[in-house]
Amino acid sequence: MYIFHCLLLAFCALGSIEAKAEEKVFDTPTLDRIAQTGKIRIGYGSTAPFSFLNADGQVLGYSIDLCRAVVEKLKQRLKVQSIDVEFVPRTPSNRVQLLNDGTIDIECNASTNTAERRKSAAFAYPHFFTVTRYVSLRKSGFKTLDDLKGRSVSVALGTVNVNEINESSRRRKLNISAVPVESLQAAFDMVTEGRVAAFAMDEVLLKTMIARTQNPSDYVLSEEQVTDAQPFGFMMRVNDKAFVGAVNEALSEIYKSETAKEIYKRWFEESMPGLNINLGLPMSNFLAEAFRNPKIVE
Repeated sequence: MYIFHCLLLAFCALGSIEAKAEEKVFDTPTLDRIAQTGKIRIGYGSTAPFSFLNADGQVLGYSIDLCRAVVEKLKQRLKVQSIDVEFVPRTPSNRVQLLNDGTIDIECNASTNTAERRKSAAFAYPHFFTVTRYVSLRKSGFKTLDDLKGRSVSVALGTVNVNEINESSRRRKLNISAVPVESLQAAFDMVTEGRVAAFAMDEVLLKTMIARTQNPSDYVLSEEQVTDAQPFGFMMRVNDKAFVGAVNEALSEIYKSETAKEIYKRWFEESMPGLNINLGLPMSNFLAEAFRNPKIVE
């Protein structure tokens, strides 16, 4: 009984230590903690060209370059000699959890800014705009949403595309069966293998995935859009106003400089570093205006 009592006390003490360790993440404001530790934790994904691991294990991407530029601005703001970047892998389904449990400070990827998501995460000024389409095998001849009536469509867990395809199916009585999977690549592979008719996702990501296949001509994007243009933004913790404000102030300076244009050109108008593909995608009017006049999406 005595041994059991001691073990129970030890377990409770350990739980208390872990709880305090978790609390410390939020006891110190993010900006203060970065200044004290000289470290920022950035979440990234397997989402080229926004963030991805190259063959050498380096984290690269359009979003990553922008966030590195933000870190340089934060270094000046905090008057510290250096800020080390710790990259933390995240998935579409765990990104908000990693933010809110303190594993990452900011997610630098391609998260769509929606009213529903703003309930659990704060968003930075938009850094990209895209529409949702679907990819299918060219031989299938699919072009519109109506072509998918009664068929299965893969979607990535944790993405807005799940609700988008379900809502379109309900509204137009298409009886589409959404098949949720853990990763974008797994969803794309289901199309290649003929296990689903299509994969619904952000157009820019689909274009990149198609370009990376051995036979890009085997695939085609839908002519019909599933959604209108929507903004991408870096996600941060809700109620972390000082950090969100500092990131947006940094982005505003970056967007209004030549840096943002150079970064965009590197990833969308030239051969992508680490991928050697070129999307040939000029900057949209939406993004050009967002760079000229950065605003919070509400």
